Amino acid sequence: MSEREYSAHSGLSRGAIQKARKAGRLVVYSDGSINAAASDVRRADMTDPDQQRRSTGGDASFSGPADSASYLKARTALTVYQAQERQLAIQKKKGVLVDRARAETLVFRLARQERDVWVTWPSRVAALMAAEVAAGVERQSGGPVMIEAAILQRVLETHVRAQLDALADLRVSLGQ
Repeated sequence: MSEREYSAHSGLSRGAIQKARKAGRLVVYSDGSINAAASDVRRADMTDPDQQRRSTGGDASFSGPADSASYLKARTALTVYQAQERQLAIQKKKGVLVDRARAETLVFRLARQERDVWVTWPSRVAALMAAEVAAGVERQSGGPVMIEAAILQRVLETHVRAQLDALADLRVSLGQ
């Protein structure tokens, strides 16, 4: 069969037939003519089904081992998945997305540091607060007043610990 005849037989353009011949997708006799049956099989084996469908102008002439609709669905799903992967990679590079385990570790560490600061706060401020309260009461009453810093510290520690216990019930949810 000549290139023109095989072109009419396969429904491909003559240029596509020439490309297929150069690429070795056609079986050619020694005289240069094309073995149509063997070439159809070789071309089907060596050509991507998506390329076959595009070159013949649609799904109607597609004859492959798989259903064309399921192939298109799988191809579409793969393309969507790859696009989503690229989008996530871009967002991660921009800093919009962070690693969940790392974020949970950072939140836990921050909460622990905050708790430690609050636990030590009463011992740092109790003496100052006692002096300020005593000075304020002395101004109003006119007489000397003594406020015990240790007692004020215990009162502060009790209230701070109660507040921290209430905060301990809070749970951070990073979406699951």
